[in-house]
Amino acid sequence: MMLPTHVLAGMLLAAPLVRAAPELAPVGFAAGFLGGLFPDLDMYTGHRRTLHYPVYYSVLAVPALLAAVDAPSTLTVGVAFFLLGAALHSVADMYGGGLELRPWEGNSDRAVYDHHREKWIAPRRGVRYDGAVEDLALSVGLGVPLLLLVDSPLRQIVIGTLAVAVAYTVLRRRLAEIAAAVIPLLPSSLDPYLPDRYR
Repeated sequence: MMLPTHVLAGMLLAAPLVRAAPELAPVGFAAGFLGGLFPDLDMYTGHRRTLHYPVYYSVLAVPALLAAVDAPSTLTVGVAFFLLGAALHSVADMYGGGLELRPWEGNSDRAVYDHHREKWIAPRRGVRYDGAVEDLALSVGLGVPLLLLVDSPLRQIVIGTLAVAVAYTVLRRRLAEIAAAVIPLLPSSLDPYLPDRYR
């Protein structure tokens, strides 16, 4: 799934705080956004392996959430929703396309790495690939309730994220073709810094 879908899903996890602890809801929304973003910081260094932990984020999120319920504060809520967002991102990547330049071709057997079992999890392709129309529909479906729940500046972040989702969906296949054309023109000294799918 594309990054906008992950960050919006991470934010929406904090929706119960609007009623349960409204003063902490902005922290929860922001932490969920950052948690949904964090795993993809490995985009150029072992993508879906270096910072994606479908098992360990989930395990760590349980005591963090219990701590936030027991002693709600900016810190406990922030940590809990960051971990929940990162866990959801890592698990959700199993249900997208494979880790390849053109995931719509369905040639990859790697969706996300499971460090606990020390093996790659195969893509289940509930969402065919990141940036597919159904991925955009998911982003919109997550974004609309957020627009009703959050105030500025978080509302502007949601709107901006939805704009990125639309642009990425429109350009997704072209971006793969551009990458395929440009990568061979780059100096070989850059090869170690390129994701495997670009080689």
